Amino acid sequence: MMSVLEYALDVNKKVEEILEKCKELGIDARLEEDMLDEDAIVELDNALVLNPIDEDEALEDRVEEIVESKKIDADNTIKKQKIGKKKDNVSNKVNKSKKDLAKKKKEMYKNKEKLVSNAPVQNDKVVVYKEGMTIDDLANAIGVSTADLIKKLFLQGVIVTKNNSIAFDTAEILLLDYDKELKREEEVNVANFEEFEVVDDEKNLQPRPPVVTIMGHVDHGKTTLLDTIRKSNVVEGEAGGITQHINAYQVKRNDKLITFIDTPGHAAFTEMRARGAQMTDIVIIIIAADDGVMPQTKEAIDHAKAAGVPIIVAINKIDKPGANPDKIMTELTEYGLTPEEWGGDTLFNKIIATTGEGIDDLLENILLVAEMQEYKANPNRYAIGTVVESRLDKHLGPVVTLLIQNGTLRLGDPIVVGTAYGKVRTMKNSNNEEQVEALPSMPVEITGLNDTPVAGDKFMAFETEKQARSIGEERRIKARQRENASKNAVSLDDLFNKIKSGIKEINVIVKADVNGSAEAVKNSLEKLEIEDVRVRVIRSSVGAITESDVVLAKASDAIIIGFNVRPSNDIKESAKEHGVDIRLYNIIYKVVEEMEAAMKGMLEPVYEEKVLGTADIKQIFKFSKVGLIAGSYVTSGIIKNGSKARIIRDGIVIYDGVINSLQREKDSVKEVKKGLECGITIENYNDIKVGDTIESYEMVEIER
Repeated sequence: MMSVLEYALDVNKKVEEILEKCKELGIDARLEEDMLDEDAIVELDNALVLNPIDEDEALEDRVEEIVESKKIDADNTIKKQKIGKKKDNVSNKVNKSKKDLAKKKKEMYKNKEKLVSNAPVQNDKVVVYKEGMTIDDLANAIGVSTADLIKKLFLQGVIVTKNNSIAFDTAEILLLDYDKELKREEEVNVANFEEFEVVDDEKNLQPRPPVVTIMGHVDHGKTTLLDTIRKSNVVEGEAGGITQHINAYQVKRNDKLITFIDTPGHAAFTEMRARGAQMTDIVIIIIAADDGVMPQTKEAIDHAKAAGVPIIVAINKIDKPGANPDKIMTELTEYGLTPEEWGGDTLFNKIIATTGEGIDDLLENILLVAEMQEYKANPNRYAIGTVVESRLDKHLGPVVTLLIQNGTLRLGDPIVVGTAYGKVRTMKNSNNEEQVEALPSMPVEITGLNDTPVAGDKFMAFETEKQARSIGEERRIKARQRENASKNAVSLDDLFNKIKSGIKEINVIVKADVNGSAEAVKNSLEKLEIEDVRVRVIRSSVGAITESDVVLAKASDAIIIGFNVRPSNDIKESAKEHGVDIRLYNIIYKVVEEMEAAMKGMLEPVYEEKVLGTADIKQIFKFSKVGLIAGSYVTSGIIKNGSKARIIRDGIVIYDGVINSLQREKDSVKEVKKGLECGITIENYNDIKVGDTIESYEMVEIER
């Protein structure tokens, strides 16, 4: 529903004109704040769109007003005639476009009842249990007499009346005699549409275009590849060159469509996946032939593998001096991407993104993978999908790009997107063309929501606007409750409970100071197997713990294990915000012992490290009797004399010892606070450098 004023703004008409039209059509609306229901809006849409004379008159009135306001002299008659002709041409085009749109609308609304609801199917075998359910309620739900149930319970030694409440377990046992299944009310609540899977009958499924994301190291040619594909394979109907309206679009190859999602990078890709948005069917990893496998390439591979989707490798810039595609193919075998021509299962393409060489073969391979994977959806149900991007327009309100993943989205459909809700007021494709419906795998931009959702939010279309509003409000309340609740990510301490609840694989990210340590920790963890539960190392690499590690851990419910490395304060804060558990070690068997104990649920009280503060070394002073003194500036917390301390260089721990002395302006002190300068010596260690960080810490006994 919307007010007369909102509708007038939406269709670019005067309020008075809309009220007059309502009077003509017999619609009960006399004031601008009066509300129009769905049927009234459809009537008005058709009446206004199918009457080109009104449009002409309105446009002519506007032109006359302009002419009047600017006091055009009689000498400008010729100009007026030209304006009139131009107006007629524009008006004719607008009217033709609106007539076509109106025709499509009428056809669409004729078929409106053909779409199937997405609510979990309730067959005769399923009975919904509600809190506080009585014997009488259960009997009615089953379709038997209340006396029959009371008799059955009496034979089991339970004496009840029809108004007595019945426990779920008791009701579940009773239903066995009737060959029925009992489900709790929340299990069939359509408001939790992310949590249930829509199951379609195979006969209703139809092939849909594959959805593709391109990832890789910066400057390896992702943007150029996307531009070249878009320019040479645009969907028919786009005129006047390339008008990329939204960051998701479709191209056509051999009369088959391919959908490309242009994300800002693999971090954004995984951020969306962390929120449950599994949009991508195929990932293309692009690598420059003259550069090779780089850090972001490795990260892209990790993220694609964690998503569990097929990978196609595109080796770009094969025409550059020093290009060596075979070397890249060899390097990628180390990451489990072995070329098909070498006996593996990964498709490789050699391309030149700037000229388009090899891109036809790449598109063919995408279609080949799609054919093998048999991507299908049911267009004959209300739409389900995901938000690709969103923005707030000061004139239009929330403008949201959606990817339809199942079903068909139509103009006017009530919709819930994340915690926002509304009605699809306008819908455009990636070429900025008006649409009345969008099929599976199609990206569209819509307006009509009451709030701006975020990328990765799921959406679902509903049968009535009342239902959409009710569910949207319910989801908003639950979202607030979740925000106030504690984070749910996996930690080492709750692994035993997770295992008992059915988890059979524990995801771990290993970061170490050197390759040898990383491999040793990885191999030791992957050998662990307790109660058929295994450790899966989804990333093992050298260097400091990064934001990318935290994002991947969040998306994959993984624990980060740091070996002789330290996270910065920013990374610690990010991990805390995402609910990611970071564990730090410097002895391999301790890593294995704790993981094994966690898997067995045998974690004993231990000492936990408490970081007191950090200081950056700004100068080095040398004294013959003392040795080297680190002239330092305390950047956080306090530095405590006699506490344990570690020296960190470029995120790597190079020494772990004790603070031997602490001075402040020639005086020995017990501690120095943040924002002050001091002199620090480390017991039995002099290999300090300007730029190193000293981290002061102590061990505190805790219970797990």
